Amino acid sequence: MKKTVFIALIGCFFIQTGFSQKYFTKEGKVEFHSHASMEKIEAVTNTATCVLDASTGKVEFAVLIKSFQFEKALMQEHFNENYMESSKYPKAIFKGQIVEWSNIDLSKDGNYDLKAKGALTIHGATKEISAPVKIMVKNGKPTASTNFNVALADYNIEIPAVVADNIAKEVDIVVNIELQELKR
Repeated sequence: MKKTVFIALIGCFFIQTGFSQKYFTKEGKVEFHSHASMEKIEAVTNTATCVLDASTGKVEFAVLIKSFQFEKALMQEHFNENYMESSKYPKAIFKGQIVEWSNIDLSKDGNYDLKAKGALTIHGATKEISAPVKIMVKNGKPTASTNFNVALADYNIEIPAVVADNIAKEVDIVVNIELQELKR
């Protein structure tokens, strides 16, 4: 399934953007943190896929919901079955643009504080978001990180009243990726 999502993501990206220089990863790290009054919930995946068009700054990102790993197996089960309905909504997708991408020179080492804007789809709902992005270029390879909040209600993720104090209404998302040039 992971391979199918990655191939589909790259295929769609090539169709949309032609054959300009691309960077990608299928080992992106995504974490989320829910800090509520009664419980701290955290999960991580290291299998997020990302494709970046170096000529335009367009970016697409996909995460399989079932790939998130939790400290407690019961939390992971509830996350997938009760809240995220990962069989019905198997992935989260971001399609957008790095704003002011033209300010980056991939041939020179440097650090850049930019912004990504685009559509984030989670749990079947799509919302426009804007998030800060830190990009570091070293030896022609870009790495990127971002940290932003997602309101569960914006994505129709319902939390039963009985556990409302255990789950934050907004979760903190942290993304770190190392991109490689996509060779054809």
